[in-house]
Amino acid sequence: MQILVTVKEVGQLGDEVVIDDGDVAESALEYDLNEWDEYALESAVQLSESLDDVEVVTATIGPERSEETIRMALAKGADRAVRIWDDAIANDDGDGLLDTRTRVELLSAIVDREDPDLVLTGVQSADATFGSTGVALAEEIDDAWAAVVNDLEVDAEAGTASVHRELEGGIEELTDVQLPAVLTIQTGINEPRYASLRGIRQAQSKPLDVLDLAELGISPDAIAGSLETTAMYEPESSSDAELWEGDAEATAGQLAAFLRDSGVIEG
Repeated sequence: MQILVTVKEVGQLGDEVVIDDGDVAESALEYDLNEWDEYALESAVQLSESLDDVEVVTATIGPERSEETIRMALAKGADRAVRIWDDAIANDDGDGLLDTRTRVELLSAIVDREDPDLVLTGVQSADATFGSTGVALAEEIDDAWAAVVNDLEVDAEAGTASVHRELEGGIEELTDVQLPAVLTIQTGINEPRYASLRGIRQAQSKPLDVLDLAELGISPDAIAGSLETTAMYEPESSSDAELWEGDAEATAGQLAAFLRDSGVIEG
């Protein structure tokens, strides 16, 4: 059985926002594995530990810089990894705001190569937060799917996944999904593990294949994205907070007066 996990490197803002030429400056970002994908990866690794003969493969769309993040996923239990990148992606997209259609075009090519029994994705990414890649991928490859999964069991012999998922309005659903399938994993389904020193060392020797568009059989025209960043700025912030100075007795009196004037307390 093979489980394919889509993982994404996302930029996290540090203490200061720096806008450079209409985008967040590289110096202001710290890169890490997308939070939702960590839960998807942990779900896959737990399944590999509980079932026989399971291979966990990660798929990432990202530049060479993302290999550090990919190696961390390998250190946490993935068996091998695939990274997709091409000059056409870099030229068209700069550093990575690919629209859903383009991501699905690239990831579906990996699914065709790997032919996994189960694809796990995070519900969304921390940067774009579209929340659409997993279900759109399922539609593209014509697999069964379930979204926002917060509990998962797999019966490999029966070829089914029993999923518990969240629906709107506080409704929860328990259903069986026939494999092959695509599941989007919600945070809280498990507790992602830390990479051990042994796992980090082993990750350095695990296979990490880099594929370009030609190797995937995709034309550069097929990944022309529809998204364009037109402007980026740090919004002005304002506050109605009132600051009182003085000792405890003085500020307590000012607070009481403020609450009376606001109608919160009487007299």
